[in-house]
Amino acid sequence: MRSRQRMFAAVMRLLLKCLRLGRRRRFKLVRQVEQLWHYGHLCLRSLLYNSFTNGDVVLDSLFEPVYWLVDHVTRWFGVVFVALVIGLTSSIVAIVYICLLPLILQTYTPAWICWHLAYGHWNLIMIVFHYYMAITTSPGHPPQAKNDLTGVSICRKCIAPKPARTHHCSICNRCVLKMDHHCPWLNNCVGHYNHRYFFSFCLFMTMGCIYCSISGWEMFRDAYAAIERMKLLDKERLQVAANQTYYQTPPPTFSFRQRAFHKSVVYLWVLCSSVALALGALTLWHAALITRGETSIERHINRKERQRLQKKGKVFRNPYSYGSWDNWKVFLGVDMPRHWLTRVLLPSPHPPHGTGLSWDLPPCVTEQHTPLLAI
Repeated sequence: MRSRQRMFAAVMRLLLKCLRLGRRRRFKLVRQVEQLWHYGHLCLRSLLYNSFTNGDVVLDSLFEPVYWLVDHVTRWFGVVFVALVIGLTSSIVAIVYICLLPLILQTYTPAWICWHLAYGHWNLIMIVFHYYMAITTSPGHPPQAKNDLTGVSICRKCIAPKPARTHHCSICNRCVLKMDHHCPWLNNCVGHYNHRYFFSFCLFMTMGCIYCSISGWEMFRDAYAAIERMKLLDKERLQVAANQTYYQTPPPTFSFRQRAFHKSVVYLWVLCSSVALALGALTLWHAALITRGETSIERHINRKERQRLQKKGKVFRNPYSYGSWDNWKVFLGVDMPRHWLTRVLLPSPHPPHGTGLSWDLPPCVTEQHTPLLAI
């Protein structure tokens, strides 16, 4: 009897000891999990802590995958966009030479024929020249050696010196001198050395589209009316075939050449008018930026700086603006009056003022403007 009681007591003690050990281990495991959780939370906060963090930073971080996708799509589709520009422009030129030019030579007076031939070919030469130069000219990149530059910042992505007005292009993955934007229609950045080519291409392309739209308005109306007549005649022909009235004379048919001619004229006018509106708005936007002496990126930077100084009672002055007229002379590279003809109205590969590394006063500026922040 006593032996049974002793055995029962020993079993109970062993069972209680096991329960205590399990409870201690369970509590120890819970404490370890809590410690790991607090440690991980503290590490995450220390890594993400930034005194400048705000809603804009968080929003940019959330949209980073979208930016990455757009950058890569733009990089790989740049060649497609360039081919599209060349193809559409070539189609318009082919329609003009094949369809419209013979009609102009037959119906217009000699004075109007000379005007159309001179202006049309001059505009075409300017478009082709400036587009070729814009896509083949490098926008300019800062040197990688730190000894070549003084008093500049460091690009956080390139880890290299970054001169004034230089910005990093995420698509080209390089810093660009006086960067304006990355243009997918050029498959190239618009920067210090090809900014004039880009703007001139936009300007002359807009002028050419407006010229085609105005000159071809009457032809467009006639071609559109002819296409509507084609549709009505096709409908009548189907009705005659359905009724099988052999005594009735079938309506006349349009030849393939006539159909192609009318549809080509409509295509030309619609495409030129659309491009004139869209590209004309872009050209006016860049003309306003050039007048103020700033790029597309600098406009946003200057606007924020202007608002910041306005709160302090100060006035912001763009240090790279020399006045509206002088800004245009610097941008176009006009140093003397004859340059308006040789460098603006005729194709010219002359380089811009300066190297894009420093911004000294150009020689064509009539008077020096104080590039300071006035109180």
